[in-house]
Amino acid sequence: MRRTTLAVAIVLAVGVSALHWATRLGEGGSVERILVHGRSLEGNLAGDSADRPISVYLPPSYATAQTRRYPVLYLLHGFTDDDNRWFGRLKHFIDVPAAMNRSAARPGSHELIVVMPNAYTRFQGSMYSRSVTTGDWETFVANELVAFVDARYRTLPTAASRGIAGHSMGGYGALRFAMKYPTIFSAAYALSPCCILPPGDSERTALAARAEAVHTFEEFERADFATKLQLAGSAAWSPNAKRPPLFLDLLTINGETQTSVAAKWAANALPAIAEASVDGLRQLKGIAFDVGDQDAGIAETLGALDRKLKTLGIPHTFETYEGDHVSRIGERFETRVLPFFWAHLAI
Repeated sequence: MRRTTLAVAIVLAVGVSALHWATRLGEGGSVERILVHGRSLEGNLAGDSADRPISVYLPPSYATAQTRRYPVLYLLHGFTDDDNRWFGRLKHFIDVPAAMNRSAARPGSHELIVVMPNAYTRFQGSMYSRSVTTGDWETFVANELVAFVDARYRTLPTAASRGIAGHSMGGYGALRFAMKYPTIFSAAYALSPCCILPPGDSERTALAARAEAVHTFEEFERADFATKLQLAGSAAWSPNAKRPPLFLDLLTINGETQTSVAAKWAANALPAIAEASVDGLRQLKGIAFDVGDQDAGIAETLGALDRKLKTLGIPHTFETYEGDHVSRIGERFETRVLPFFWAHLAI
Protein backbone atom coordinates (compact mmCIF):
# COMPACT_ATOMS: atom_id res chain seq x y z
CA MET A 1 0.00 0.00 0.00
CA ARG A 2 2.80 2.37 0.85
CA ARG A 3 4.46 1.75 -2.55
CA THR A 4 1.22 2.44 -4.41
CA THR A 5 0.63 5.65 -2.45
CA LEU A 6 4.13 6.86 -3.20
CA ALA A 7 3.74 6.07 -6.89
CA VAL A 8 0.48 8.01 -7.09
CA ALA A 9 2.08 10.95 -5.28
CA ILE A 10 4.95 11.02 -7.77
CA VAL A 11 2.55 10.83 -10.72
CA LEU A 12 0.60 13.79 -9.40
CA ALA A 13 3.86 15.69 -9.06
CA VAL A 14 5.04 14.69 -12.52
CA GLY A 15 1.79 15.53 -14.25
CA VAL A 16 -1.27 13.78 -15.63
CA SER A 17 -0.75 12.24 -19.05
CA ALA A 18 -2.71 13.32 -22.08
CA LEU A 19 -3.87 10.45 -24.24
CA HIS A 20 -2.81 10.91 -27.87
CA TRP A 21 -4.44 7.79 -29.18
CA ALA A 22 -5.09 4.15 -28.45
CA THR A 23 -5.63 1.34 -30.90
CA ARG A 24 -6.48 -2.33 -30.74
CA LEU A 25 -4.23 -4.63 -32.78
CA GLY A 26 -6.69 -7.16 -34.16
CA GLU A 27 -6.65 -10.26 -31.97
CA GLY A 28 -3.44 -9.13 -30.29
CA GLY A 29 -2.67 -6.45 -27.76
CA SER A 30 -3.29 -2.73 -27.89
CA VAL A 31 -1.08 0.34 -28.10
CA GLU A 32 -1.39 3.71 -26.41
CA ARG A 33 0.69 6.81 -26.99
CA ILE A 34 0.56 9.20 -24.07
CA LEU A 35 2.37 12.28 -22.81
CA VAL A 36 4.20 12.22 -19.50
CA HIS A 37 5.51 15.42 -17.98
CA GLY A 38 8.95 15.05 -16.42
CA ARG A 39 9.86 17.45 -13.65
CA SER A 40 13.44 16.29 -14.00
CA LEU A 41 13.45 17.46 -17.64
CA GLU A 42 12.16 20.95 -16.92
CA GLY A 43 14.47 23.85 -17.70
CA ASN A 44 16.90 21.90 -19.87
CA LEU A 45 19.13 24.38 -21.68
CA ALA A 46 18.55 22.82 -25.10
CA GLY A 47 14.92 23.90 -24.84
CA ASP A 48 13.37 20.46 -25.30
CA SER A 49 9.84 19.91 -24.02
CA ALA A 50 9.47 18.26 -20.62
CA ASP A 51 6.29 16.62 -21.95
CA ARG A 52 7.53 13.37 -23.47
CA PRO A 53 5.60 11.01 -25.75
CA ILE A 54 5.53 7.46 -24.38
CA SER A 55 4.45 4.41 -26.40
CA VAL A 56 2.88 1.59 -24.39
CA TYR A 57 2.03 -1.92 -25.58
CA LEU A 58 -0.66 -3.67 -23.51
CA PRO A 59 -0.92 -7.46 -23.93
CA PRO A 60 -4.01 -9.23 -25.35
CA SER A 61 -5.56 -10.15 -22.00
CA TYR A 62 -5.12 -6.69 -20.46
CA ALA A 63 -8.58 -5.45 -21.54
CA THR A 64 -10.46 -8.47 -20.21
CA ALA A 65 -8.46 -9.77 -17.22
CA GLN A 66 -9.40 -6.82 -15.05
CA THR A 67 -7.58 -7.99 -11.90
CA ARG A 68 -4.44 -9.35 -13.53
CA ARG A 69 -1.10 -7.56 -13.14
CA TYR A 70 1.80 -7.75 -15.58
CA PRO A 71 5.60 -7.52 -15.70
CA VAL A 72 6.94 -4.48 -17.54
CA LEU A 73 9.71 -4.24 -20.10
CA TYR A 74 11.14 -0.74 -20.51
CA LEU A 75 12.55 -0.41 -24.01
CA LEU A 76 14.97 2.36 -25.07
CA HIS A 77 15.56 3.42 -28.69
CA GLY A 78 18.86 4.56 -30.18
CA PHE A 79 20.44 7.83 -31.31
CA THR A 80 18.42 9.69 -34.00
CA ASP A 81 15.62 7.13 -33.47
CA ASP A 82 12.23 7.40 -31.74
CA ASP A 83 9.26 5.44 -30.43
CA ASN A 84 7.17 6.06 -33.57
CA ARG A 85 9.56 3.95 -35.60
CA TRP A 86 9.89 1.20 -33.02
CA PHE A 87 6.13 0.92 -32.57
CA GLY A 88 5.42 0.48 -36.27
CA ARG A 89 3.98 3.88 -37.07
CA LEU A 90 6.83 4.41 -39.53
CA LYS A 91 8.62 1.72 -41.55
CA HIS A 92 11.66 0.55 -39.60
CA PHE A 93 13.87 -2.43 -38.82
CA ILE A 94 11.55 -3.43 -35.98
CA ASP A 95 7.83 -3.31 -35.16
CA VAL A 96 7.45 -3.96 -31.43
CA PRO A 97 3.67 -4.48 -31.25
CA ALA A 98 3.75 -6.93 -34.19
CA ALA A 99 6.68 -8.76 -32.60
CA MET A 100 4.84 -8.98 -29.27
CA ASN A 101 1.73 -10.39 -30.94
CA ARG A 102 3.71 -12.96 -32.92
CA SER A 103 5.63 -14.02 -29.84
CA ALA A 104 2.50 -14.68 -27.81
CA ALA A 105 2.27 -18.19 -29.27
CA ARG A 106 5.91 -19.10 -28.66
CA PRO A 107 6.61 -21.82 -26.05
CA GLY A 108 7.37 -20.32 -22.66
CA SER A 109 6.02 -16.88 -23.57
CA HIS A 110 4.55 -14.54 -20.95
CA GLU A 111 2.47 -11.46 -21.49
CA LEU A 112 4.35 -8.22 -20.84
CA ILE A 113 3.59 -4.52 -20.86
CA VAL A 114 6.20 -2.73 -22.99
CA VAL A 115 7.00 0.96 -22.42
CA MET A 116 9.18 3.13 -24.68
CA PRO A 117 9.85 6.82 -23.96
CA ASN A 118 10.64 9.12 -26.86
CA ALA A 119 14.18 10.36 -26.07
CA TYR A 120 14.71 12.24 -29.35
CA THR A 121 16.04 15.65 -28.32
CA ARG A 122 17.42 18.73 -30.00
CA PHE A 123 20.71 16.80 -30.05
CA GLN A 124 18.82 13.80 -31.55
CA GLY A 125 19.41 11.73 -28.42
CA SER A 126 19.70 12.08 -24.65
CA MET A 127 22.19 9.29 -23.83
CA TYR A 128 19.69 8.60 -21.00
CA SER A 129 22.02 10.54 -18.71
CA ARG A 130 21.94 13.51 -16.31
CA SER A 131 22.65 16.88 -17.90
CA VAL A 132 21.65 20.51 -17.41
CA THR A 133 21.77 20.78 -21.19
CA THR A 134 19.51 17.89 -22.25
CA GLY A 135 17.76 17.23 -18.92
CA ASP A 136 17.99 14.61 -16.21
CA TRP A 137 16.91 11.59 -18.23
CA GLU A 138 18.27 9.23 -15.63
CA THR A 139 15.79 10.43 -13.00
CA PHE A 140 12.99 10.73 -15.55
CA VAL A 141 13.18 7.11 -16.70
CA ALA A 142 14.23 5.32 -13.51
CA ASN A 143 12.01 7.24 -11.09
CA GLU A 144 9.32 9.40 -12.65
CA LEU A 145 8.36 7.23 -15.62
CA VAL A 146 8.40 3.99 -13.63
CA ALA A 147 6.22 5.53 -10.91
CA PHE A 148 3.84 6.91 -13.54
CA VAL A 149 3.47 3.56 -15.30
CA ASP A 150 2.93 1.69 -12.02
CA ALA A 151 0.19 4.12 -11.05
CA ARG A 152 -1.58 4.21 -14.43
CA TYR A 153 -1.37 0.55 -15.49
CA ARG A 154 -1.87 -2.81 -13.76
CA THR A 155 1.79 -3.63 -13.32
CA LEU A 156 3.63 -5.87 -10.91
CA PRO A 157 5.34 -2.92 -9.18
CA THR A 158 8.56 -4.57 -8.04
CA ALA A 159 12.07 -4.74 -9.45
CA ALA A 160 11.72 -8.51 -9.88
CA SER A 161 9.01 -7.86 -12.50
CA ARG A 162 10.74 -4.97 -14.30
CA GLY A 163 13.27 -5.37 -17.10
CA ILE A 164 15.03 -2.88 -19.30
CA ALA A 165 16.39 -3.30 -22.84
CA GLY A 166 17.52 -1.12 -25.69
CA HIS A 167 19.40 -0.76 -28.95
CA SER A 168 22.58 1.26 -29.57
CA MET A 169 22.27 4.41 -27.39
CA GLY A 170 19.30 2.63 -25.82
CA GLY A 171 21.46 -0.42 -25.13
CA TYR A 172 23.90 1.85 -23.34
CA GLY A 173 21.00 3.32 -21.38
CA ALA A 174 19.61 -0.10 -20.48
CA LEU A 175 22.94 -1.29 -19.05
CA ARG A 176 23.51 2.05 -17.32
CA PHE A 177 20.11 1.88 -15.61
CA ALA A 178 20.47 -1.76 -14.62
CA MET A 179 23.88 -1.15 -13.08
CA LYS A 180 22.85 1.97 -11.19
CA TYR A 181 19.25 1.07 -10.27
CA PRO A 182 19.07 -2.63 -9.33
CA THR A 183 16.22 -1.87 -6.92
CA ILE A 184 14.18 -0.60 -9.90
CA PHE A 185 15.16 -3.05 -12.67
CA SER A 186 16.20 -6.66 -12.13
CA ALA A 187 17.36 -7.65 -15.63
CA ALA A 188 18.81 -5.96 -18.71
CA TYR A 189 19.44 -6.85 -22.35
CA ALA A 190 21.41 -4.53 -24.63
CA LEU A 191 21.32 -4.87 -28.43
CA SER A 192 24.51 -3.45 -29.98
CA PRO A 193 25.04 -0.95 -27.15
CA CYS A 194 27.12 2.05 -28.12
CA CYS A 195 29.29 4.31 -26.00
CA ILE A 196 31.01 1.48 -24.12
CA LEU A 197 34.26 3.44 -23.98
CA PRO A 198 35.12 7.10 -24.65
CA PRO A 199 36.70 7.66 -28.07
CA GLY A 200 40.40 6.90 -28.32
CA ASP A 201 43.01 9.49 -29.23
CA SER A 202 42.99 8.80 -32.97
CA GLU A 203 39.19 8.84 -33.23
CA ARG A 204 39.04 11.96 -31.05
CA THR A 205 41.54 13.74 -33.30
CA ALA A 206 39.62 12.80 -36.44
CA LEU A 207 36.37 14.19 -35.06
CA ALA A 208 37.87 17.23 -33.35
CA ALA A 209 37.92 19.64 -36.27
CA ARG A 210 34.39 18.76 -37.39
CA ALA A 211 32.93 19.01 -33.89
CA GLU A 212 34.76 22.25 -33.13
CA ALA A 213 33.38 23.78 -36.33
CA VAL A 214 29.80 23.44 -35.03
CA HIS A 215 28.69 26.52 -33.10
CA THR A 216 24.91 26.62 -33.56
CA PHE A 217 22.02 24.19 -33.75
CA GLU A 218 21.63 25.08 -37.43
CA GLU A 219 25.19 23.87 -38.02
CA PHE A 220 24.48 20.80 -35.88
CA GLU A 221 21.59 19.87 -38.16
CA ARG A 222 23.92 19.93 -41.17
CA ALA A 223 26.66 17.86 -39.51
CA ASP A 224 27.39 14.21 -40.31
CA PHE A 225 26.24 11.40 -38.03
CA ALA A 226 29.56 10.88 -36.21
CA THR A 227 29.91 14.60 -35.48
CA LYS A 228 26.35 14.77 -34.19
CA LEU A 229 27.03 11.79 -31.93
CA GLN A 230 30.15 13.48 -30.56
CA LEU A 231 28.20 16.66 -29.82
CA ALA A 232 25.29 14.75 -28.26
CA GLY A 233 27.76 12.93 -26.02
CA SER A 234 29.23 16.28 -25.00
CA ALA A 235 25.76 17.64 -24.21
CA ALA A 236 25.05 14.60 -22.03
CA TRP A 237 28.40 14.02 -20.30
CA SER A 238 30.23 17.36 -20.37
CA PRO A 239 27.47 19.98 -20.29
CA ASN A 240 28.39 23.57 -19.50
CA ALA A 241 25.68 26.08 -18.62
CA LYS A 242 28.12 28.93 -19.26
CA ARG A 243 28.76 28.09 -22.92
CA PRO A 244 25.73 29.04 -25.04
CA PRO A 245 24.19 28.29 -27.42
CA LEU A 246 25.06 24.56 -27.33
CA PHE A 247 25.91 24.54 -23.61
CA LEU A 248 28.63 21.90 -23.73
CA ASP A 249 32.36 21.31 -23.50
CA LEU A 250 33.99 19.37 -26.32
CA LEU A 251 36.65 16.74 -25.83
CA THR A 252 39.11 18.93 -27.72
CA ILE A 253 40.02 22.58 -28.13
CA ASN A 254 42.07 23.37 -31.22
CA GLY A 255 42.57 19.64 -31.59
CA GLU A 256 44.06 19.27 -28.11
CA THR A 257 42.35 16.83 -25.72
CA GLN A 258 40.81 18.46 -22.65
CA THR A 259 41.78 16.20 -19.76
CA SER A 260 38.97 17.30 -17.47
CA VAL A 261 36.33 16.67 -20.15
CA ALA A 262 37.82 13.31 -21.09
CA ALA A 263 37.61 12.32 -17.42
CA LYS A 264 33.88 13.09 -17.38
CA TRP A 265 33.35 10.96 -20.47
CA ALA A 266 35.39 8.12 -18.99
CA ALA A 267 33.27 8.19 -15.83
CA ASN A 268 30.16 7.68 -17.98
CA ALA A 269 31.62 4.74 -19.92
CA LEU A 270 30.04 1.40 -19.05
CA PRO A 271 33.19 -0.31 -17.69
CA ALA A 272 33.63 2.58 -15.26
CA ILE A 273 29.97 2.48 -14.23
CA ALA A 274 30.31 -1.28 -13.72
CA GLU A 275 33.38 -0.77 -11.53
CA ALA A 276 31.42 1.68 -9.39
CA SER A 277 28.28 -0.48 -9.28
CA VAL A 278 29.54 -3.92 -8.28
CA ASP A 279 27.05 -4.34 -5.43
CA GLY A 280 24.20 -3.36 -7.72
CA LEU A 281 25.34 -5.68 -10.49
CA ARG A 282 25.35 -8.60 -8.08
CA GLN A 283 21.68 -7.95 -7.31
CA LEU A 284 20.60 -8.36 -10.93
CA LYS A 285 18.81 -11.53 -12.00
CA GLY A 286 20.20 -11.36 -15.52
CA ILE A 287 22.36 -9.22 -17.79
CA ALA A 288 23.03 -9.82 -21.49
CA PHE A 289 24.33 -7.96 -24.50
CA ASP A 290 25.05 -8.82 -28.11
CA VAL A 291 26.50 -7.29 -31.25
CA GLY A 292 26.85 -7.99 -34.96
CA ASP A 293 30.32 -9.06 -36.06
CA GLN A 294 30.27 -6.33 -38.73
CA ASP A 295 29.33 -3.58 -36.28
CA ALA A 296 32.63 -1.70 -36.60
CA GLY A 297 33.87 -0.20 -33.36
CA ILE A 298 31.07 -1.43 -31.14
CA ALA A 299 31.97 -5.10 -31.58
CA GLU A 300 35.50 -4.36 -30.36
CA THR A 301 34.56 -2.14 -27.43
CA LEU A 302 31.97 -4.60 -26.13
CA GLY A 303 34.84 -6.96 -25.49
CA ALA A 304 36.14 -4.49 -22.91
CA LEU A 305 32.83 -4.59 -21.06
CA ASP A 306 32.76 -8.37 -21.24
CA ARG A 307 36.27 -8.54 -19.74
CA LYS A 308 35.39 -6.02 -17.03
CA LEU A 309 32.32 -7.99 -15.94
CA LYS A 310 34.34 -11.21 -15.91
CA THR A 311 37.01 -9.54 -13.78
CA LEU A 312 34.32 -8.35 -11.36
CA GLY A 313 32.82 -11.84 -11.22
CA ILE A 314 29.45 -10.72 -12.63
CA PRO A 315 27.50 -13.47 -14.45
CA HIS A 316 26.37 -12.30 -17.87
CA THR A 317 25.85 -13.37 -21.46
CA PHE A 318 27.72 -11.84 -24.38
CA GLU A 319 26.98 -13.01 -27.92
CA THR A 320 28.34 -12.05 -31.32
CA TYR A 321 26.26 -12.83 -34.41
CA GLU A 322 26.53 -12.24 -38.14
CA GLY A 323 25.32 -8.74 -38.91
CA ASP A 324 25.88 -5.00 -38.63
CA HIS A 325 24.50 -2.32 -36.33
CA VAL A 326 20.87 -2.55 -37.45
CA SER A 327 20.60 -5.91 -39.17
CA ARG A 328 18.51 -8.62 -37.48
CA ILE A 329 17.44 -6.35 -34.60
CA GLY A 330 13.76 -7.20 -35.07
CA GLU A 331 14.58 -10.90 -35.29
CA ARG A 332 16.78 -10.83 -32.21
CA PHE A 333 14.17 -8.90 -30.24
CA GLU A 334 11.81 -11.82 -30.78
CA THR A 335 14.26 -14.71 -30.48
CA ARG A 336 16.68 -13.43 -27.81
CA VAL A 337 15.35 -10.41 -25.94
CA LEU A 338 11.81 -11.57 -25.21
CA PRO A 339 12.78 -15.13 -24.13
CA PHE A 340 15.45 -13.57 -21.89
CA PHE A 341 12.81 -11.57 -20.02
CA TRP A 342 10.30 -14.42 -19.96
CA ALA A 343 12.96 -16.36 -18.08
CA HIS A 344 14.13 -13.58 -15.77
CA LEU A 345 11.05 -11.52 -14.82
CA ALA A 346 8.70 -12.61 -12.04
CA ILE A 347 5.09 -13.05 -13.17
